[in-house]
Amino acid sequence: MSDTITITTKKDWTSDQEVRWCPGCGDYGILQAVQMLMPELGIARENTVFVSGIGCSSRFPYYMNTYGMHSIHGRAPAIATGIAVARPDLDVWVVTGDGDGLSIGGNHLIHALRRNVNLTILMFNNRIYGLTKGQYSPTSEVGKVTKSTPMGSIDPPFNPLAVALGAEASFVARTHDLDRKHMMEVFRQAHAHRGASFVEILQNCNVFNDGAFTDITGRESRPEMLIDLKHGEPVRFGKDNQHGVVMGPDGQLRIVEVADVGDDALLIHDAHRADPSLAFALARLSTDDHSPTPFGVFRSVERPDYGSGVAQQLLASSAKKGPSDLKALLRSNGSWQV
Repeated sequence: MSDTITITTKKDWTSDQEVRWCPGCGDYGILQAVQMLMPELGIARENTVFVSGIGCSSRFPYYMNTYGMHSIHGRAPAIATGIAVARPDLDVWVVTGDGDGLSIGGNHLIHALRRNVNLTILMFNNRIYGLTKGQYSPTSEVGKVTKSTPMGSIDPPFNPLAVALGAEASFVARTHDLDRKHMMEVFRQAHAHRGASFVEILQNCNVFNDGAFTDITGRESRPEMLIDLKHGEPVRFGKDNQHGVVMGPDGQLRIVEVADVGDDALLIHDAHRADPSLAFALARLSTDDHSPTPFGVFRSVERPDYGSGVAQQLLASSAKKGPSDLKALLRSNGSWQV
């Protein structure tokens, strides 16, 4: 990516396409946050690419005045990998949904994270298939009644952050569609990270799964339900910061009253810890959509990115063998005429 600072405005990043999401959809808030953030990053539109799969969220590239590709179902991480490796000078963003990214696209997602491809991946999680009119998704809760599960889902849902951490993602975060400032700050840190950045965004589908996260992200609920993670600070929350998180001798995290345990007992958040176990425990602290839930950056560690490794191999090969000959390669052993 270029170090040159480019001066732009939100209008420069907004395409001339009519935004076609249902009125009240949480996607509007995410789009606004991204369009407002891009000028602050000081990057150029011609060096920026948005790649999406299939789903409501995957309309995103149409609404950004950048290069983009509305690709095929679940394959956005694979296509974006090709772009990022072939053109390391570009800023490559992936926009996907819980169905697109964790169902048919599950393997593509985990391998992009495992390889640490230099991508910023935004996953819109509304726990439903919205584009195809309301079937249950890989993140829908057990018992979810939908058109495809009329007796209630019996599938245990994926925890997107746990999946990302299990794939050794080097940057993992969570935000939600009702807090533009929080979204922009999380997206900013994800973009600044070299390697695969994964951001889960709790996003409301007001037509097929309205209010799925209201008990957590609703304005009245946030003070008691939203745990704001800050690196190097004690994990505490509540209207008066009266609640906190501690780690027991068994390694389990528990929510406590600060007055009962004291400030010194609280867990200190360490997003840069090499071992992902702490981030994993925080990702699994909330057991449902009605209990205190951590938000912010769970993990941010440095490790070599995939594109740099490929580039080093190509340089080493070129130094050893000289310039490559594509014609000779195509006609080497194993070719035949028909």
